[in-house]
Amino acid sequence: MYSLCLRLALLCVVSAPIAANAMPLRICADPDNLPFSNRAEQGFDNRIAIVIAHKLGREPEFIWTRSRRGFMREEFNKGACDVLMGVPQGMRALATSQPYYRSSYFFVTRTRDHLQITRFDDPHLNGRRIGLQILEEDYAPPSVPLIRNGHAAQLVGFDTFGARSADIVRAVADARIGAAVVWGPLAGYVAARDHLSVALTAVSPRVDSSGVPFTYDITIGVHKKDTALRGAINHAIDESQVSIRAILARYHVPVTADEKEAR
Repeated sequence: MYSLCLRLALLCVVSAPIAANAMPLRICADPDNLPFSNRAEQGFDNRIAIVIAHKLGREPEFIWTRSRRGFMREEFNKGACDVLMGVPQGMRALATSQPYYRSSYFFVTRTRDHLQITRFDDPHLNGRRIGLQILEEDYAPPSVPLIRNGHAAQLVGFDTFGARSADIVRAVADARIGAAVVWGPLAGYVAARDHLSVALTAVSPRVDSSGVPFTYDITIGVHKKDTALRGAINHAIDESQVSIRAILARYHVPVTADEKEAR
């Protein structure tokens, strides 16, 4: 699945004392992938993982590894860590917790253009260069309806991970491209951090007619057989909702409401 996914003062929150003999909670994390994680533990997934670990009475220990092709086979499945943050719910290679947030892909446009694009068949997309994140060698999920609507020649690829991941949002603000479709947590974080004059509108519908989703419930992944840890993490997420929401807000993560809640 696309992970896509996915870390300051809230570290001061201590939910429970750390047991002296408790094993550390080993968390696989990318060392250079803000706003999700970095080696300085400045990403929102770093912060949330620390809150969850403390709720479990365990000390967080980050295992730095790149979230690239082969990661699950070469790292996670071989026991390099206990948990993985930012996993789309239902990912088959592991067991997933209940969601700790839900977000979506967003259209990013310049504020002064007053476009408010939400759909892939919007005529305002015609003739514009459209930025899209690249996942390994492939475009991100929104490429499916963009290509179907005749925009293949307009697509401009941008890095999804690392220091260059923010370029796609900056390119819209600088008018190097006319619009972009970006995973919400990155778009919201970069727009706020860099004070960019851009507008974000969630893509609609949430699921393409081909079945490709654009909105994801984001969870914590554990090894399939580790049902005890999965249950404990679910309980910790329930008890940490206030802290989790505060962290997400600090990083300007656009949280998408459940369709039933939105009614």
